[in-house]
Amino acid sequence: MDKKPQVTVIVCCHKPYRMPEDKMYLPCQVGAEGKAPIEGFTPDNTGDNISSLNKMYCELTGLYWAWKNLDADYIGLVHYRRLFKGREGFLSYEEAITKLSRAKLIVPVKRRYYIETLYSHYVHTHRAKELDLTREILSERRPGEVRFFDKAMKQTWGYMFNMMIMPRDMLSEYCSWLFPIIDELVERMGEEQLSDFDLRYPGRISELLFNCWILLKKDSGELTDREILEVPFVYTEKIDKLAKARAFLKARFMGTKQEKSF
Repeated sequence: MDKKPQVTVIVCCHKPYRMPEDKMYLPCQVGAEGKAPIEGFTPDNTGDNISSLNKMYCELTGLYWAWKNLDADYIGLVHYRRLFKGREGFLSYEEAITKLSRAKLIVPVKRRYYIETLYSHYVHTHRAKELDLTREILSERRPGEVRFFDKAMKQTWGYMFNMMIMPRDMLSEYCSWLFPIIDELVERMGEEQLSDFDLRYPGRISELLFNCWILLKKDSGELTDREILEVPFVYTEKIDKLAKARAFLKARFMGTKQEKSF
């Protein structure tokens, strides 16, 4: 009998929270460095890690930890408030391996902005500086890839939240591509007096770079549309959709930057 593949999906958390009971989920305390451990959660400050950067890198410290320290056949990332949807609640292991038998990459359903591109939405809600600097870094370090960045920035939709499940070797390839770009972005930005919300720009930029990387893989033939499987996601907490819509419209038409996440 063939051995079933191991699928490990880390659930990024910064506080105690109820977790899916399915065996493929691994509760991961992100930003664990210097914090009291959460019982039953795996801290992201063990082994090879960047836990101390969590204030800026957000869930990327969990992604980095999974990349460097997990040995599963497939590795994924979700959030304590946002998980992939399954037939009876959250996506189960059995559902995941069925989907992965016909796809290489599981992503959340597209987030559509309709009247905005990924670029315009970012610069209306945050600062253009770090996004433009990201393009500059690609132009200098990876000139052949700038066109994929530009193409992604013109999309009116994106695969967001750094949520994904993919084969371990693909995750390793992605992280090897992503983190040098993010690290250089932080180095070039230097030390600025930013609010805790604005300081999280590396995590936000990485969401956009994920879409750039997908275009790059598709162009190389290493990934096809049929191998990308969109899966709905569910929120574990109530979202104030009206407040979220107001913030979106104020950013788009009044130039009011966001000051918190929704």
